[in-house]
Amino acid sequence: MKEIVVISGKGGTGKTSVMASFSYLGQADLVIADCDVDAADLHMLLDPDYQNSEDYYSGELAILDQEKCINCGACLDVCQFDGVQKENGIFRIEEMNCEGCGYCQRVCPTAAIHMETQKVGQWYSSNSKVGSTMVHAKMGVGAENSGRLVAQVKNEARRIAKAEGKEIILIDGSPGIGCAVTSTLSGADYVVFVTEPSVSGIHDLKRVSELVQGFSIPSGCIINKYDLNPQRVLELEAFMEDAGIEHIANIPYDEGFTAAMLEGKTLVEYENSSVSQILVESWKKIKQFAKV
Repeated sequence: MKEIVVISGKGGTGKTSVMASFSYLGQADLVIADCDVDAADLHMLLDPDYQNSEDYYSGELAILDQEKCINCGACLDVCQFDGVQKENGIFRIEEMNCEGCGYCQRVCPTAAIHMETQKVGQWYSSNSKVGSTMVHAKMGVGAENSGRLVAQVKNEARRIAKAEGKEIILIDGSPGIGCAVTSTLSGADYVVFVTEPSVSGIHDLKRVSELVQGFSIPSGCIINKYDLNPQRVLELEAFMEDAGIEHIANIPYDEGFTAAMLEGKTLVEYENSSVSQILVESWKKIKQFAKV
């Protein structure tokens, strides 16, 4: 079983559209894991049915019992995050500021504060329209510990892939180099970068490729919208060669991506064009590079 991760150094490169097309091409041969849990959007193109769902709990929040509180201010004195606030002589917990450290609970002389584990999101296992199982999730607004939720999604995808005898887990990662991306890369066999020929595209590809190199994972790159800036393409190709990144394909700018997305379709199912054929050939290369 191989884990193939599709990521980008920044948003807006077309990663989700490319990832969805690969999901359509792989169909029932794979399990799909959407690990972009902070801003999930793959579901808009793969139409999962949310067959199974579970609440996800992580982190703690201080809860203040006003009936036990004697307004001594001990909690306010020790809180370093403005999680405890005083209004009109009454103490309260500001939920958005609370870091869940529990210090206020430990110093409260009347046990007026206790800690509760928080529901910060949900994760799902679904049947997708392409015929494969999809594991995906959604973090709550302002919630933390997305890296742990990513690990939950990946572990469930692995369990399903093993039970169904699938040879590929295709994983959509979030942009950037944060903890969610680090969690996504753990255990991966091959990484596909989707980038664009812009100053920020080159800069962020370099950052995320350094992270991948730290995991010693082989990788390849797709340059999307390559025809918009030929000079930057040369810079990207030179960097990729120096960094040992396989050059998978150059995809020209194509309004078909947007048209397909508006109809809730991947490009390869929306039209049989030269660009869709590039995606077909790219998927074949990726499987070869990942030794599937």
